[in-house]
Amino acid sequence: MDTASAQAVEELTEVCAGRLRQQGYRLVVAESCTGGWLAKILTDLPGSSDWFDRGFVTYSNQSKQTMLGVSSTTLQQSGAVSEACVLEMTQGALTESGADVAVAISGIAGPGGGSKEKPVGTVCFAWQVKGSEGMAQRHCFNGDRNQVRWQAVVYALQQLEGILSASRTSI
Repeated sequence: MDTASAQAVEELTEVCAGRLRQQGYRLVVAESCTGGWLAKILTDLPGSSDWFDRGFVTYSNQSKQTMLGVSSTTLQQSGAVSEACVLEMTQGALTESGADVAVAISGIAGPGGGSKEKPVGTVCFAWQVKGSEGMAQRHCFNGDRNQVRWQAVVYALQQLEGILSASRTSI
């Protein structure tokens, strides 16, 4: 995936905001490797308080557990960068907020921290509508730390827009 321009991301954010407003949804994000960058992009849009509830930046495993209820078993068996973990992050974000839709991101932005199974650039995502099953994906991005983080934010928004346009009630 090519890196998107700031203008393209702003336009994508506006489309997501319009869909959230149209469906009467409020959004919550739970971020690890992106460190709040997705929440920043979303709240750069004027009027975002109409549809954006809050963001959780849960960088450490401890914060994932205490703020979002991610189980220690999931972290021990699957790791923080796993589909299982981000699914628990979306569920926890929905439980701990007044939101209807959640997005979670956890990954290895680098330059270190990667492994053979999970190289630098590996990012896991989840999206969930309250009362529905969540959907998780793993993606591997190329580039330096900031490029991986930026691509993760853009990918999360692109998938959110697709999910919101495909369904009015669930993912």
